[in-house]
Amino acid sequence: MPERIGSYVVERRIGSGSFATVWLASDPALGGHVAIKVLADNWSHDLRVRERFLTEGRLLWQLDDEHLVRVHGVGETDDGRPYLVMAYADRGSLRDRIEAGPPVPPDALDLLARIADCVAVLHQHGVVHRDLTPANVLFRSRRDGGERVLVGDLGLAKALAASSGFTARAGTPGYMAPEQDRDLALVDARADVYALGALGRALLAGAPVAPAVDALLARALAADPDGRPPDAAAFARELRA
Repeated sequence: MPERIGSYVVERRIGSGSFATVWLASDPALGGHVAIKVLADNWSHDLRVRERFLTEGRLLWQLDDEHLVRVHGVGETDDGRPYLVMAYADRGSLRDRIEAGPPVPPDALDLLARIADCVAVLHQHGVVHRDLTPANVLFRSRRDGGERVLVGDLGLAKALAASSGFTARAGTPGYMAPEQDRDLALVDARADVYALGALGRALLAGAPVAPAVDALLARALAADPDGRPPDAAAFARELRA
């Protein structure tokens, strides 16, 4: 564990994956906590991966929305690896909550609609996430005692206009739309709708719900993208209705 990253004091590791490690760190000057995402050493010399990593930071910085994890800055470690300084989601991830026991159906559906609202922000800005999973849905405390739902980890996100033809196969099995595993397939907002359907199934964990809700989730998980709601906003509207 590094003692410092830039001017931040590292406290512990929050998580790690194939491409990066995320550290909890404190800011000695301001006294608050941040999450610092550092590109893995074995990928630091791959220009494509470095660019994808930095693209996430640029997207989050440009969008700067309360529904998305905010990026405060970027930097480079002493050994040349890029890092992102991000807002710390102090209440953990959806994966943590599902593992602890899924919520009751009304709460699960309310949470799913709020997640869809977050994804809708990306779609409104012409961005498709492509890797929406329980680990990438985060929670952050609000000053009024409530909590904010956030979507993060946009490392696989691409502009919708550029997301067809020769795109790399990317995503997480179980949440990845079928077209994401096909060469030259069009990957658009409907791929994220598929992931929302999979998140709904995970949140409900087999609990019975209204037939209309079950039908909506089945449509979201349709193998043919044309059978799904067109984007996250449409999915959210139908779910609330």
